[in-house]
Amino acid sequence: MTIHKRMEKLTQKIAEQLQTIDKTSIEKFLEYIASAKRIFIGGAGRSGLVAKAFGMRLMHLGFTVYIIGEVITPAINKDDLLIIVSGSGQTLSTLVAAKVAKEKGVKVASITSNPDSELGKLSDVVVQIKGRRLEDAKRDYEARQLSGEHEPLTPLGTLFELSTMVFLDSIIDELMLRYKKSEEELKKLHADL
Repeated sequence: MTIHKRMEKLTQKIAEQLQTIDKTSIEKFLEYIASAKRIFIGGAGRSGLVAKAFGMRLMHLGFTVYIIGEVITPAINKDDLLIIVSGSGQTLSTLVAAKVAKEKGVKVASITSNPDSELGKLSDVVVQIKGRRLEDAKRDYEARQLSGEHEPLTPLGTLFELSTMVFLDSIIDELMLRYKKSEEELKKLHADL
């Protein structure tokens, strides 16, 4: 299979994944962002990188955003929102953050493949993006075997991470429309050092 064919199949798979996201959870996610005094964002590994990219764009929109674990991140309060990106919903560092937030009365929004995970149970809203659960991997493997494709399209949690990035960039686009923000306005808050 050529690189171009792989890219085509991957973008097709991402589009399929994103069509399964529940519209009610998307709207609730947007409401929580809009009503938060400050937004705290976290994730581990590549999911953490996706979370940081989303945090950066929220900052460009004018939201007060902190990345959990950074040295300048203050204490979280009940008027804030915690957003966690975790494919498995079981990553220890993200669970600790979600538990602390819940103890303080903070709303927790999670983006995960596993809504029944411990993170999902701690969350006030779960945006499910398929592609990271073992059951999904097994089903994908069986489908590939039946179709004669023996190589996985993406390793580990790549499909979840890419789909989440596209979803979160679409959230930014929606927020730009709702808040009537132009790209020029976002550029004013872009790093210049």
